[in-house]
Amino acid sequence: MNLSRERMNDLIESRYEKLKALREAGIDPYGSRFETTHSTDQISCGVDDMEGERVSVAGRVIAVRSHGKVTFMDLADRSDSIQLYFQIDNVGEAQYETLAHIDIGDIIGVQGNPFRTRTDEPTVQVESFEFLTKSLRPLPEKWHGLTDVDLRYRYRYVDLMVNPQARGLFVMRSRIVSQMRRFLDDAGYLEVETPTMHTVAGGALARPFTTHHNALDMTLYLRIATELHLKRLIVGGLEKVYEIGKVFRNEGMSRQHSPEFTMLELYLAYGDYHDMMELTESMVSHLAEAVCGNTEIEYGGHVIDLSPPWRRLSLVDALAQCGVDVREWDDDVDARAAAQQQGVDVDEDAPMGKIMDELVDELVMPSLIQPTFLMDHPVDISPLARRKEGDPEYTYRFEPVVAGMEMGNAFSELNDPREQRRRFEAQLEQRESGDDEAHVMDEDFLLALQYGMPPTGGLGIGVDRLVMLLTGAESIRDVILFPLMRPHEENEQDLIFGDEDEE
Repeated sequence: MNLSRERMNDLIESRYEKLKALREAGIDPYGSRFETTHSTDQISCGVDDMEGERVSVAGRVIAVRSHGKVTFMDLADRSDSIQLYFQIDNVGEAQYETLAHIDIGDIIGVQGNPFRTRTDEPTVQVESFEFLTKSLRPLPEKWHGLTDVDLRYRYRYVDLMVNPQARGLFVMRSRIVSQMRRFLDDAGYLEVETPTMHTVAGGALARPFTTHHNALDMTLYLRIATELHLKRLIVGGLEKVYEIGKVFRNEGMSRQHSPEFTMLELYLAYGDYHDMMELTESMVSHLAEAVCGNTEIEYGGHVIDLSPPWRRLSLVDALAQCGVDVREWDDDVDARAAAQQQGVDVDEDAPMGKIMDELVDELVMPSLIQPTFLMDHPVDISPLARRKEGDPEYTYRFEPVVAGMEMGNAFSELNDPREQRRRFEAQLEQRESGDDEAHVMDEDFLLALQYGMPPTGGLGIGVDRLVMLLTGAESIRDVILFPLMRPHEENEQDLIFGDEDEE
């Protein structure tokens, strides 16, 4: 609810006056440590067995209802909320008078006895309370919460205060990542950490963010992938490794894209992309069962079954089902003509593989609702993947797709250093032709391959998109605590929150 600046100033001034009154009464509005014995949900769930037991609970005041010598408040903590009952005979006249200085948003700690009211409401009859933090700004309108999506992303701390659904989503995200780690640890994978700043931005086809190291006087790049460092560890003999970490890609923003996102990457020595398919469908179905209670979930109005096995579909066959016969193409000119016929815009100098990929994105991806492994990508857009035996224009690569979203990327990894150099050189030609997302040359990685990397299967999963899927979130920014936003206008925050009926 947006207020006039005058009204907002009045509300804030009133809170400062109460802050001053508390201090003049010898009460510290910003208290120290407060020991709790229970959370609000523990009291609500166990109230029938706790009558007469003394409890201590702390949280933020989200509602106040005064009736003469009796006051009710609602107190919220991370778990839930509970009603508080203040009676002058129980807390004493002096403490009861200080209730007039409590505003919605203040943080207090109370001690008292749980009971049920005549209306069967779990309640704590307060015997004593302490001010822990005085809130100096009004919260969003108490009945409707913070509903403006842009404000929810920009002021996530307020969103978490007033929207239990937001808190629940991020608790669920934490559980998903925790279960992911447990699954991989139990499978014998070793969690590692690799550099965030790279001298060469490699491991994916993407534009990097650039920074400068002052002491070394050198340009560095925020990583666009963890792949090449993790494969160096496979060379070094760490045969099953994974990393869950932030990667950064200087590209557009959309419902499914964020310039800063979390990626799981893992590598298995002596494996291939078939092993990665089995691991993907096994892990995702396990996460759904562990976090959602079922391998059948609802997303975007569809019931999706995540249980194995998932469908396997090659890019060539997928396009054939849309009326595009890739095998009839002789060159890039044929590919561009096919794209034009399908109404898909592509760059004039785009190679055949990239055109094929664009067609898949437009014609195939939106229809893949049930889990599908979209397999066997062209070599010219897969510089780190092994060629297919008997079909050398394509690679052992797949993308897991669910609900029309690409969830990740996986290969049978290329481990021939001479072939890898030729691939990098081909990518450099594309860069010189204007493709600033093409891969760069990484001499140190080529050196590592010369020492010998065993046949390896590799997998990358976008953690944010996976969380979207398992929580039903519509936008990637819904599942990132602090998504990147443009700076707000000066003093914009002065007007955006508050409830005129608060006092």
